[in-house]
Amino acid sequence: MEFPTDSNLIVGLKNADDAGVYRITKDLAIIQTLDFFTPVVDDPYMFGQIAAANALSDVYAMGGVPKTAMNIVCFPSKQMDLSILRRILEGGLVKMKEAGVVLVGGHSVDDKELKYGLSVTGFVHPDHILVKKNLMPGDSLILTKPLGTGIINTAIKGGLASVETIESVTALMAELNKTAAEVINKYQVHACTDITGFGLIGHLAEMVTGSGYGIEIISDKLPIIQEAMEFANMGLVPAGAYRNRNFRESMTNISPSVNRAVQDILFDPQTSGGLLICVESSQADSLLLELKEKGMNSAAIIGTVSPDVDDIIIVN
Repeated sequence: MEFPTDSNLIVGLKNADDAGVYRITKDLAIIQTLDFFTPVVDDPYMFGQIAAANALSDVYAMGGVPKTAMNIVCFPSKQMDLSILRRILEGGLVKMKEAGVVLVGGHSVDDKELKYGLSVTGFVHPDHILVKKNLMPGDSLILTKPLGTGIINTAIKGGLASVETIESVTALMAELNKTAAEVINKYQVHACTDITGFGLIGHLAEMVTGSGYGIEIISDKLPIIQEAMEFANMGLVPAGAYRNRNFRESMTNISPSVNRAVQDILFDPQTSGGLLICVESSQADSLLLELKEKGMNSAAIIGTVSPDVDDIIIVN
């Protein structure tokens, strides 16, 4: 399939990154992305917040600032009251306002299955774009949010999660990556992505493929939602985690000593996950400290980029 080309397209389909980037002037480029999905929580207002935060995240992962958004709505108007849709849209607006984003329009269709999300446009300097495939040997990898939301969401659907767990994980998924993106602009960050449906290993694989380097992950350093560990030990793992494992298992070397629940969480599909940051090792501790000072208490250095292995993810 042949796609149209343009000399001002900096990041497009050939790059397979978090968003597309198009140069407007020598000092300005626009970032374009969209994302929408079915509800992951029962509360329509919080679902709106989570879906909006998830869609905005790709702009932050590219080193940009989101500026405008358009609603994407699929709604079963014959089965659900319009008041539900209103609450979803109100939730989305809360996150847009928090991000400093202007809603400029959108589109809705009548659909049997409810879905909501955003199409987002952001700004970035052409020289300051963060991409996935720019790993440097010796760099440290920092993750800003804990893993396990896919497993928790499965527990919620099964009626097994406590009210406290639902509230805390809902707040985590609704949390913008805005502050993290602002912090990393001060440091020598070489690559970045956000952790969503492909799970930690899936997104690491996208970063490492074709890089000529490998990644070494220290499983004991991974930030993990405690309840997710408990549910994973019960075998409550979403189907998406098994698909992620089947797809990326060939380029993953996991030590037998790594707890089976942790292995499942490595592949767990995340909703509105944190940023995965590849930073100059000498600056990693300072960056981590500032992230924690800004409220990202779960942020952790989880591994390094290794020049000794090629296109392999090692987990010890």
